[in-house]
Amino acid sequence: MADGAAPNCHLRLEWVYGYRGHQCRNNLYYTASKEIVYFVAGVGVVYNTREHKQKFFLGHSDDIISLALHPERTLVATGQVGKEPHICVWDTYNLQTISILKDVHTHGVACLAFDHDGQRLVSIGLDSKNTICVWDWKKGRVLATAAGHIDRIFDVSWDLHQPNKIISCGVKHIKFWSLCGNALTAKRGVFGKTGELQTILCLACARDEITYSGALNGDIYVWKGINLVRTVHSAHGSGIFSMNACEEGFATGGRDGCVRLWDLNFQPITLIDLRETDQGYRGLSVRSVCWQGDHILVGTQDSEIFEIVVHERNKPFLIMQGHCEGELWALAVHPTKPLAVTGSDDRSVRIWSLIDHALIARCNMEEAIRCVAVSSDGIHLALGMKDGSFTVLRIRDMTEVVHIKDRKEAIHELKYSPDGSYLAVGSNDSSIDIYGVLQRYKKVGECFGSLSFITHMDWSTDSKYLQTNDGSGKRLFYNMPSGKEITNKEEVKDVQWATWTCVLGPEVNGIWPKYLDVNGINSVDANFKDQVLVTADDYGLVKLFRYPCFKRGAKFKKYIGHSAHVTNVRWSYDYQWVLSIGGADHSVFQWQLIPERKSKEFLHIVLQESFVDSNSDQSDSDQSDVPELDSEIEQELQINYHRQIYKEDLPQLKEKCKEKRQAATSKKREKPPDSSVRLHFVHGYRGYDCRNNLFYTQTGEIVYHVAAVGIVYNRQQNIQRFYLGHDDDIVCLAIHPLKDYISTGQVSRDSAIHIWDAELLKPLSILKGHHQFGVCAVDFSADGKRLASVGLDENHTIVLWDWKKGEKLSSVRGSAEKIFVVKLNPYIPDKLVTAGIKHIKFWQRAGGGLTGRKGYFGNLRKIETIMCVVYGWTDEMVFSGTSTGDVYIWKDMFIIKRIKAHDGPVFSMHALEKGFVTGGKDGVVVLWDDSFERCLKTYSIKRSALAPGSKGLLLEDNPSIRAITLGHGHILVGTKNGEILEIEKSGPITLLVQGHMEGEVWGLDVHPHLPICATVSDDKTLRIWDLSPSHCMLAVRKLKKSGRCCCFSPDGKSLAVGLNDGSFLIVNSDTLEDLVSFHHRKEHISDIKFSPGSGKYLAVASHDNFVDIYNIMSSKRVGICKGASSYITHLDWDKRGKLLQVNTGAKEQLFFEAPRGKPQIINNAEVDKVDWTSWTCVLGTSCEGIWPMVSEVTDVSASCLTSNKKVLVTGDDFGFVKLFRYPVKGKYGKFKRYVAHSTHVTNVRWTHDDGLLVTVGGPDTTVMIWTHELDGYKQAIQYDSEESDFDSDEDGGYDSDVTRENEINYTIRALTTSLRPMSGIKPHLQQKEPSQEERQGIVRGSRPPVSRALPQPEKLQTNNVGKKKKPIEDLTLALAFGYRGNDCRNNVHYLNDGTDIIYHTASIGIVHNIATGFQSFYLEHTDDILCLTVNQHPKFQKIIATGQVGDSSDMSGTAPLIHIWDATTKQTHSVLRCYHSKGVCCVSFSATGKLLLSVGLDPQYTITVWRWQEGTKVASKSGHTKRIFVAEFRPDSDTQFVSVGMKHVRFWTFAGKALQSKKGNLGSIEDARMQTMLAVAFGANNLTFTGTISGDVYVWREHLLVRIVAKAHNGPVFTMYTTLRDGLIVTGGKERPSKEGGAVKLWDQELKRCRAFRLETGQAMDTVRSVCRCKGKILVGTRNAEIIEVGEKNAACNILINNHMDGPIWGLSTHPIKDIFLSAAEDGTVRLWDITEKKMLNKVNLGHPARTVAYSPEGDMVAIGMKNGEFIILVVTSLTIWGKKRDRRSAIQDIKFSPSSQYLAVGTCENAIDFYDLTLGPALNRISYCRDIASFVLQIDFSADSNYIQVSTGSYKRLVYEVPLGKQVTEQSQIERITWATWTSILGDEVIGIWSRNLDKADVNCACVSHSGLNVVTGDDFGLVKLFDFPCTEKFAKHKKYLSHSAQIANIKFTSGDRYVVSSGGQDCSLFVWKCL
Repeated sequence: MADGAAPNCHLRLEWVYGYRGHQCRNNLYYTASKEIVYFVAGVGVVYNTREHKQKFFLGHSDDIISLALHPERTLVATGQVGKEPHICVWDTYNLQTISILKDVHTHGVACLAFDHDGQRLVSIGLDSKNTICVWDWKKGRVLATAAGHIDRIFDVSWDLHQPNKIISCGVKHIKFWSLCGNALTAKRGVFGKTGELQTILCLACARDEITYSGALNGDIYVWKGINLVRTVHSAHGSGIFSMNACEEGFATGGRDGCVRLWDLNFQPITLIDLRETDQGYRGLSVRSVCWQGDHILVGTQDSEIFEIVVHERNKPFLIMQGHCEGELWALAVHPTKPLAVTGSDDRSVRIWSLIDHALIARCNMEEAIRCVAVSSDGIHLALGMKDGSFTVLRIRDMTEVVHIKDRKEAIHELKYSPDGSYLAVGSNDSSIDIYGVLQRYKKVGECFGSLSFITHMDWSTDSKYLQTNDGSGKRLFYNMPSGKEITNKEEVKDVQWATWTCVLGPEVNGIWPKYLDVNGINSVDANFKDQVLVTADDYGLVKLFRYPCFKRGAKFKKYIGHSAHVTNVRWSYDYQWVLSIGGADHSVFQWQLIPERKSKEFLHIVLQESFVDSNSDQSDSDQSDVPELDSEIEQELQINYHRQIYKEDLPQLKEKCKEKRQAATSKKREKPPDSSVRLHFVHGYRGYDCRNNLFYTQTGEIVYHVAAVGIVYNRQQNIQRFYLGHDDDIVCLAIHPLKDYISTGQVSRDSAIHIWDAELLKPLSILKGHHQFGVCAVDFSADGKRLASVGLDENHTIVLWDWKKGEKLSSVRGSAEKIFVVKLNPYIPDKLVTAGIKHIKFWQRAGGGLTGRKGYFGNLRKIETIMCVVYGWTDEMVFSGTSTGDVYIWKDMFIIKRIKAHDGPVFSMHALEKGFVTGGKDGVVVLWDDSFERCLKTYSIKRSALAPGSKGLLLEDNPSIRAITLGHGHILVGTKNGEILEIEKSGPITLLVQGHMEGEVWGLDVHPHLPICATVSDDKTLRIWDLSPSHCMLAVRKLKKSGRCCCFSPDGKSLAVGLNDGSFLIVNSDTLEDLVSFHHRKEHISDIKFSPGSGKYLAVASHDNFVDIYNIMSSKRVGICKGASSYITHLDWDKRGKLLQVNTGAKEQLFFEAPRGKPQIINNAEVDKVDWTSWTCVLGTSCEGIWPMVSEVTDVSASCLTSNKKVLVTGDDFGFVKLFRYPVKGKYGKFKRYVAHSTHVTNVRWTHDDGLLVTVGGPDTTVMIWTHELDGYKQAIQYDSEESDFDSDEDGGYDSDVTRENEINYTIRALTTSLRPMSGIKPHLQQKEPSQEERQGIVRGSRPPVSRALPQPEKLQTNNVGKKKKPIEDLTLALAFGYRGNDCRNNVHYLNDGTDIIYHTASIGIVHNIATGFQSFYLEHTDDILCLTVNQHPKFQKIIATGQVGDSSDMSGTAPLIHIWDATTKQTHSVLRCYHSKGVCCVSFSATGKLLLSVGLDPQYTITVWRWQEGTKVASKSGHTKRIFVAEFRPDSDTQFVSVGMKHVRFWTFAGKALQSKKGNLGSIEDARMQTMLAVAFGANNLTFTGTISGDVYVWREHLLVRIVAKAHNGPVFTMYTTLRDGLIVTGGKERPSKEGGAVKLWDQELKRCRAFRLETGQAMDTVRSVCRCKGKILVGTRNAEIIEVGEKNAACNILINNHMDGPIWGLSTHPIKDIFLSAAEDGTVRLWDITEKKMLNKVNLGHPARTVAYSPEGDMVAIGMKNGEFIILVVTSLTIWGKKRDRRSAIQDIKFSPSSQYLAVGTCENAIDFYDLTLGPALNRISYCRDIASFVLQIDFSADSNYIQVSTGSYKRLVYEVPLGKQVTEQSQIERITWATWTSILGDEVIGIWSRNLDKADVNCACVSHSGLNVVTGDDFGLVKLFDFPCTEKFAKHKKYLSHSAQIANIKFTSGDRYVVSSGGQDCSLFVWKCL
């Protein structure tokens, strides 16, 4: 065996000494089988105490730091640290990984907890947000995530008694989470007065919402709900680290070393102080407790595990010990006994028994220990210390022999000589001291050779020499004991070393990688007996090499377990075991050596017990001894699938070119041409780098791929059909087991896999988001439900999909080497195999991950590259074809047989019922029997075997076979040369398809009068193709060099071909034989053209910057065109043959006279007049518009003009073929664009009659033939055109309502600002002025107890209240008047067959019964609702979705939400937290009701599809750059929907996880322009109707416009409704009511006939925003906030809901006796409302915005103040005007009658209050006014005796004046004695408590004290109604708050008798009536 190979023996982990107690907690449990599970380093340990055995779980790659036990107690979940940490759920019984959870957390997983039935797992990350994540762990799927807290979280737990509730705690917080849909919402625990706010370390849940938590100070906090209810003081002396709940009660453990047991009510049972027991010590700290029956497990900070039996609790058993915190470096083994010694920075030295697996001695030293050595007689133990000293102990009793300190720096290595007479001590100050053992350790020598610290040393067997390694990488030798350095290497050449622990030296060269310069190996130890070497490195690996290994980069076996650096490793004295120690994980691992002879059985054992990867993984080092790869495979590995720029980048690039674009679009651009092209036939098959990509479909057609096209080929009819969904190279293809669906994977930055229907050619699912750069292999499962794919990224990621749902099930990094094939196990869908360069791996799905094991190649020294794999007749049998021509048969993961099958690689393999078929590079197809014993038949692919019906010619015999499939009695074969052949069982071969081979195709020309074309390629062939229906290759000729251009002569008889070496030839176009050839140039010939007419001259352009002109007749060069500054790209002749047009690589357009080649200068106008024979150039004014906006990154490489000079076709570097209308003047012409080629299109040509277009792709090697269809609109042709990338030039129309809706900006409540322009210091921030008494030095409270003064009067006159004064406890919403119609649409719907209606206002959903007016409310939204929809599916009746305003898109608490709820019970079914920043403007349910579509208000107007019941996002994509108004699912579909908005309409399909859209295509319909679209409705046969801003309705079939219903309404069509029952359509628009027209119309199914309905609202203009239809009635919502029901038969209107149209509703006044109230608003109306009747009684139109309204004390008069300064007094009974007056020019803010009814006070914005005496009659002359008011007036209140008035003002000052003099009262004591008739002021000491802390930008706007004088209600800018006690004199008083209004409440009042509170909204123009409880 070469020394480079890996050794044949193995290591197996046998024991781990230690337990991770530091920085972890709650990590120690009993399993169901009474074993103990815990972790240490990166290993999960299951310890059986009875049998004293350990089992290990090795599925982690770094330190484990968290562990949770499943409720059934056999499974555990463990979480690790690392950059991409994962969670493993594994079985403690068989140690199998059940699930891997990944891709959410970074840094680490801090805590884990299972829910009560073990279905879900919650995890907390160590990232900066401490992310909390809930998993469906079996599926590996994330259910919800949220930011956990700003500070560390220490513990998390599910509430085991309530579903969907989670509790987390940590630094200074505890949070109570609830999970609904995909939203996790948290409420912080309220510490209140019961306990101090402090860090909570652990928690446990009990019944009835009780939570117990352990705090940092040793208290236990008991929570009920979110409130702290009691404290158990000093449960522990200090921090409580662990709390464990079990059936009997709770156990807690703390830093004080105590364990306490509590009963189920948390009453103490017992206390166990471990410090006081025999094994205890000072500083013992408990990190983990587990109480099970009568046993308690305790884990400590210092890595011990105790087991306590409850009735003998003072005798704990110490069942596990390890080193404590601090690095562990020292390790030595006893020379004659199975003992190991370790020493650590924890200052202890410990001796372990390797037989008993136990600690047998321990001794604590004064200093940290860095190295140990045992003398050769086993008597002395030497310890090297960190401080430079060393100590020698006697082993038998650990007593000190000597302690010597000769050095200052740490001793890192010491060793006794083999004869026991010397001790060599190496220190970090570069020297080695030699001490004589027998001379009581006297120093006898020193070695001074090193320049750096000493790392390793070894003695020779005769004790005469010492070799050392030091930190600078030097290896030195010394004579002993003198210490003299030996410089002559010859002297030590033959020395025998007693040990080898040095990392440097020829014998251990192999441990270092070949090319990397690393120094991460800390320790080695050689086993001379078995010739193996073990190493320890910084990456946590223990490796096994052969010894000696001289060549660098030797192979090894590696073992994982340690987490970070492994500091030391040693063989035991008898070489049975290896010991390794971890630095940071301070654990000791004991490995058993399994020698070679036993390793076979061992492997089978190992399979059962752990990851083979860590046992049999051959090295990752370079495979030096592997033979060269086969040339074809080598070539394939060189292919680079990366693109400089991907098609996905186009939109961003275009965004960058915006300015260019705007400049260009200001000019009117030509329309695209009328004609179009359609892909007709493709020559080519991708075989050169793909395998197994060719199949028969169900119907016997053949499916394969080339370029970006999936091709379904019917061989009988010789026609092809195309799947054109991809936009770049397809590089793999698989077929569904039923042979009807195809899966294809493409190259792109975020690569897509499409699953499509071979019959319909429509995508069924598109899978994206998990592969970068490309997908190189796909495979369906046997049941067809799953798909596996492999990416082209550097890790070759493997993904397992549920393709129908588009969900990723699992993923894993596949391999660093390229993977060629993936196969799903047909018997067990959770298993798969991948194979590729030098590996094969067997995978098993585990939750969100996959666990893999490498195939074990056994004694085959070479590991082969595997090219193809199939499963055999059982789930364990796998057959693989290798790159050497062998077939390997695998059972499980072992090779059981190899068969020589082919010469050269086996590229393809196919399993049959009874046998196999293989194909290889040797061009032979072989049929085998079912055990690969016998070869049944071989077929050689030779020209001689070709059948007469072949479509072409075989280029060479025995082409390399890349794909094989069987079916329909034939064998189908694909070759590397791009041919597809069909072999009959009897032998004849038919060639069906062929194309060019690998290499770019550039040369193309079409015959001047026959339907044939010629191509020439880098594959060194010239080919002639038939363009007639036979579509075959007619002739082929191999060339000596590759070629880049070709041209037929005008008579078609000869063909000129330009080659890449600068030569060109002319051949006979029939026989392809040479006529003549020339070689004048060195570089590529880039273009070649015959002159017109007789073809006398030939122009030959080259990359040498010249064009040569040859006379064909005389075979001479007659002219050279010089003057180009770069290579020539294109040339064209004029009709006379006298002028040449030339383009160059420097974008020059040059002209030369022919035949001499003299340069000509021609101006642009002249160029356009020249009659050119052909136009293939790309420069000049007549084709300026063909250059795209992003022309810096893409070149237009070819063009060609039709012979009628109308259509110019171009090919560019993005693979686009585009048609332009010629001439293309002006920049950025409009075009039609087609994708089929993958990357650059190198050449394009029209046939002589313009009937066909031929295009060739460069790297994709294809020749594509397109039919030219002159009138392209007869059938729906897929084209999309760049014009769609900018907005169309037409204006989309204007309407004020639409503009307002488009520009409206929604802000969330938390960010609202003040309703009024206030100034000054807010009341709660003002310094209180001292009262008069305080100024006089009277201390409050020093008054005599019995005062002779009058008692202080009541603050408030309490009138008309019942006998008992009781405070109001609570408010509930009873009535809501309001409907959001002004900026929302489609938001009024019928429910329950038309008996109820549902709509929304502010943040509430309202269900309103039409008959009774009774309302019920959905109140769970936290901000304004913007959209509402009803699920129409019978299964989900009454399910409502509503979307609200939001702020951020980072999924935080202010992210917008969608609530899905039940209209009857108001129960929330799901909450979806969205990424739509700003808000959700539209929601729509799909046909089955299971999916929900939402549209965001974010800048991209994102469209998202949800599975709402699960709360999962199915797909999401940016919808448009401009506002989308409506998006709706088609009523019969779950996959198609339409979105409309500003100047656009889009037709969407969603497949799997991908959303794809087509823009509406206006086609050639007259007067059609892309207007702003506002509404959408649907008809049968794929019809869609969209309502426009101009009043037209556009009718679309699929995405093509078929007709326009002109002026369906006179103004914008805002809403449309499709009735599902009969298909009739209702439209609503903006119209002036007239005799014939109406704002609502009912249409037939095709929108041909209609009937109009007038809304009798009395408005001059009706604007309908929402319509709905049910049972002969139409429900209409208007912009003016009315909801009207219209009867279809009699057209009668019934107004159901009335409201103010515009807010704020400033004025509010309640009647003194009855339950009625008045409101006055900006819309110029005053309205009278009846609470008991639940309706509006009356309204008065004032013609001006109203600001305030007041009833007189008797309720017979009403005063109304207006914005323009006028006020009016009405008589209530007749609503006649009693008087009116206008003394001011600015708004009236408040108006009040005095209690005596004598005076009227009017407060205005002019900082004044005017008094009027009403007893003087309706003339209303002002009698006086108040002066010196510093700011505008807010509220006025009269005193009970009408003598005073109090005023609150805009500068936060409260003033008091006398009435009617208007004199200010400043005397505080006088003010305090006033009793007020009403209190509406927001200012004053009595209400200071209503101002809350967060009002820095916002205000309290209104307040009202109840008639009983016991409560005050307020309304503020956050939209909160709050209820306080009155008076409210303490700052930040306690209160209850009610959220329903939008931001800004304008006014609030109590009704008479305090029965109700009425609040009026600012933004939401709503009136809410609250019942007082």
